[in-house]
Amino acid sequence: MKPLPKPSIDTGMGLERATAVLEGALSNYDSTLFMPIIRKVEALIGKPYSYASGASYRVIADHIRTVTFLLAQGTNFSNEGRGYVLRRILRRAVRHGYLLGFTKPFMFEVADTVAELMGKQYPYIVEKLAVLKEQIMLEEERFFKTIASGIELFNEELKNTKETFSGEVAFKLYDTFGFPLDLTEDMLKEKNLSLDVETFETLMSEQRKRAKAAWKGSGDAHVEGDFKTLLETFGVNTFIGYGYTKASVKIQALLSESFERVEQLHAHQSGWVLLEETPFYAESGGQSGDTGKLGDKATVSETKKFHGLNLSHIETKSTVSVGESIEAVVDPERNEIAKHHSATHLLHAALYEQLGEHISQAGSLVEHNRLRFDFSHPKAMSHEEIALVEERVNYHIFHALEGLTREMSIDEAKKSGAKAQFGEKYGDTVRVVNFGTASVEFCGGIHVDNTATIGTFVIVKESGVSAGVRRIEAVCGNAAYNLFKQQRHLLEEVETSVKNRDVLAGIERLKEQVKTLKTEMSTLASSAKEELSVTMMGNTAVVVAELSAGDIKERIDELKNQHDSVAVILFQVKDDKVLLAAGAKNTTLKAGDWIKAIAPILGGGGGGRPDFAQAGGKDASKLGEAKEAALAYVTAELGA
Repeated sequence: MKPLPKPSIDTGMGLERATAVLEGALSNYDSTLFMPIIRKVEALIGKPYSYASGASYRVIADHIRTVTFLLAQGTNFSNEGRGYVLRRILRRAVRHGYLLGFTKPFMFEVADTVAELMGKQYPYIVEKLAVLKEQIMLEEERFFKTIASGIELFNEELKNTKETFSGEVAFKLYDTFGFPLDLTEDMLKEKNLSLDVETFETLMSEQRKRAKAAWKGSGDAHVEGDFKTLLETFGVNTFIGYGYTKASVKIQALLSESFERVEQLHAHQSGWVLLEETPFYAESGGQSGDTGKLGDKATVSETKKFHGLNLSHIETKSTVSVGESIEAVVDPERNEIAKHHSATHLLHAALYEQLGEHISQAGSLVEHNRLRFDFSHPKAMSHEEIALVEERVNYHIFHALEGLTREMSIDEAKKSGAKAQFGEKYGDTVRVVNFGTASVEFCGGIHVDNTATIGTFVIVKESGVSAGVRRIEAVCGNAAYNLFKQQRHLLEEVETSVKNRDVLAGIERLKEQVKTLKTEMSTLASSAKEELSVTMMGNTAVVVAELSAGDIKERIDELKNQHDSVAVILFQVKDDKVLLAAGAKNTTLKAGDWIKAIAPILGGGGGGRPDFAQAGGKDASKLGEAKEAALAYVTAELGA
């Protein structure tokens, strides 16, 4: 370390501290940057704030600012990366709200005050306020569903804790109840207790091993291999695929399946090839890697990046050697990949236009027969919104917008309004793809020269990925044509099945037939019902019987409808247990009292209203005794 040329002290004189000094406040939290937020929390909970005991108020005030800004800038709640940090911040604040007495979402309301305080200087907060409030509320609802159970588990373990809190319980709090580790640690600090972090980390490590690995980034594959030597010897190879899908190229290096350098790959072997110049696009930016062939000697099954090197996986038909020249030909399905990639850009623009400026890309996949696009949005799209987005993308396709690709400095690209792609790293010079004024994005992928080439765009599915992130799956080009063929074939099969070219009319006819059959079946079932013996006691119809099948409540209702005055109790044996229910209408007997008197004979209990009651019994062997007792009860009650 070198001494500073002008030694100085970092006072930390940021916005909050400068404001506090200018206002003569005792702390940052006493300034006008925080007190309105604290007063909002105070008003929502109905408890006065004091500095000495108001730590939870200050945590909420601080954290809601962070949450509001992060959401407004495009970060979404998730279980990894910055989205996980955002989730931890909100949950820590919610937990402090729980300590104050909040039992339902409240943070989303406090966001209004943040917008009032800082919206003039940061107008994008106000623009996105409605959407980010909904995101906060949904996330709060999720956490409030588990927080009570989690704190109950925490308190139970506290009873068994003397100095060190169990790492296993801390992991369960994290894994089952969504408590971040720092939240548990905060709770323990208040009790002056430590945590068995080692056990927690061991369990976390085991969980990570079980989890499926997912690489989100530039597309570079991370495996062990002799890549350092290749980079030192040849440098990064040149991609010429923007202009060529066929080229005579030189084989610079060959690698085995285990990424060890070899001089040759013999017939019917597989491995990887490094071409001096390559027309094969390496999987990156969500776009799948190219396939194709190397002359008649090998087929290319995939192309990937390894530490900047563009390598193609090949399966040989005859021997290929380092140093030889060979014709590289990209598979024609590259054209379909380009269509889906360009359609993805148009989709992004349409979502932004139709749903709002809070839309930002959260991931994508582009293949020759489909595309998948993940984006920030707090709720499921309606059928109308999906239709409007699909219509807008096709509008741009049918208007034959020219595709223009330019390289420019990253500052120029940002000034042009180009949107950056999720998870990508950009250098000083970037590639920007325009389709008229409809879409302008940073992109290193392959695209069509004109949107008309895309053909037709069809949204297949809209679904949720995680909190605040939705997913659209769609097809275009040849894949859309194949979808239409499948649907047409399905429609023809339905026409044949319903025996009507007018499918809807055929379905309506079938529905009427089903309705008629149901009525007939109901009539037959009614006629086949068990006969129940009815005894008249004065003006009251009395039934005490066992029902072998059917719904006992339904039969009681039927008897009530058939008689002006009725007292009925029915028994039904199911799996060695007894169900019993009683009903009464226009009589002095009360069904609830009747059930209470009979159920204990069967080893059960129950009760209910004067007009209807039910119970369950465990001892079916006492059914005969229960029926006799029920008959004796009603006889005594009615004086017969």
